[in-house]
Amino acid sequence: MTVLIIGGSGFLGTELVRRATEMGHETAATFASRPGAVPQAAWHPLDVRDPARVARVIADVTPSVVINASSGGANWAATADGAVRVALAAAEQGCRLVHVSSDAVFSGADIHYDESCLPDPVTPYGAAKAAAETAVRLLVPGAVVARTSLIVGHRRSVHERMVHALAAGTREGVLFTDDIRCPVHVADLSTALWELALSDAAGVFHLGGADAVSRHELGVLIARRDGLDSELLPTGRRADTPLPGGLEVRLDSRATQDRLRTRLRGAREFLCGGGGGGGGGALCTGLDQWL
Repeated sequence: MTVLIIGGSGFLGTELVRRATEMGHETAATFASRPGAVPQAAWHPLDVRDPARVARVIADVTPSVVINASSGGANWAATADGAVRVALAAAEQGCRLVHVSSDAVFSGADIHYDESCLPDPVTPYGAAKAAAETAVRLLVPGAVVARTSLIVGHRRSVHERMVHALAAGTREGVLFTDDIRCPVHVADLSTALWELALSDAAGVFHLGGADAVSRHELGVLIARRDGLDSELLPTGRRADTPLPGGLEVRLDSRATQDRLRTRLRGAREFLCGGGGGGGGGALCTGLDQWL
């Protein structure tokens, strides 16, 4: 089987590519600036804002499955329009499509969100992700839309690196005590996404970790795992800042978990040595995380 990962050089994309090659699939992946680190994959340069190039890559690769793990942040042309172009090309080629979305599509007003909840974004990034979800579901009715939360793990995520920088005093910022999410280990997320991709599942699925933790608690867990002094981590309240977005966004993934073999561990487990993987996560407080 030939598979294609859009955004294959990113943090999640790299794990998806690695997993695909381990499963023995003929694997192609795209990159924006430089190829990823998995040599077994065929790498294709791609700017998802270029409709002709998107169509050409998918037509040339002729994959059975496309997973769109690209992320353009708050850039509407990349995050929303780019996802539409991928969906259009996948539909034209008759590919199975998995679209990776985000808990940013929710405002936090209801705190707990299961798969039946409708998006109510309050940030440009969340709005772009919500628009992409709608387009994907209309253009490819059999597609999987998988919402996830903070992706951490292998000590390589931006969140883990941020905690190290904060503890070392090489970067400014704070860990919010009132900002709660459901972090997921990148290995668990990748395995779950492939499980959904290779099934006949369709619709919206939630792939968040089992624990709801504050950004500060997450940082403390990382610090303890990595032998850092958690007392060095600066704290603050997001409610006291002008940053937009929901404070408590808890993805309820129980319905999705019930149909998966893959277990979505919580941060307290995978950061405390209870289940391998060695991953972790933390907080970036820069405006680019939220706008």
